[in-house]
Amino acid sequence: MVVLSKIYTRTGDAGQTALGNGVRVAKHDARVQAYGTVDEANSTIGLARLHATGEMDEALKRIQNDLFDLGADLCRPDMAKDHEAGYVPLRIIASQVTRLESEIDAMNTKLEPLRSFILPGGSPLAAHLHLCRTVSRRAERLAVELAGVEDVNPEAVKYLNRLSDWFFVAGRIANDDGRADILWVPGASR
Repeated sequence: MVVLSKIYTRTGDAGQTALGNGVRVAKHDARVQAYGTVDEANSTIGLARLHATGEMDEALKRIQNDLFDLGADLCRPDMAKDHEAGYVPLRIIASQVTRLESEIDAMNTKLEPLRSFILPGGSPLAAHLHLCRTVSRRAERLAVELAGVEDVNPEAVKYLNRLSDWFFVAGRIANDDGRADILWVPGASR
């Protein structure tokens, strides 16, 4: 359980922050960039949820919770050391990735195959879901970059990869099951 009795601590005033293991790093550290962008993606979902109802809103709520798990995962390096010490930190697991895949497959059954790329937009919900898609894709790029130099849970990277796909398909669902998608017309404004 997290208890926040005081919001500001002044410990970051010199440009550093603490990771989940207590190690202090620069606020522009690659790990902080990755989990900070996951937090940004979560905030964009909050905007999308202003326009979502029913199953879509419930799915977005689950994803928001997953993204807190993902942030906790990314902010805790030294996976091997944790297990040696007997501490099991919160990590994204394969079933969370599989759930996204199942949801993508279920949504995709309602859609006609694409014959062109689509432009982000359409309904307010679709436009917000496309923003969620692009921010989560940036979070994925940052997590992959981090994984190139430090330990990162591979399931966390997989989750981010599936998540941007989830938002793409959900955006089409929000556009009247793809019927209101705005298609890209190559060279249309030449």
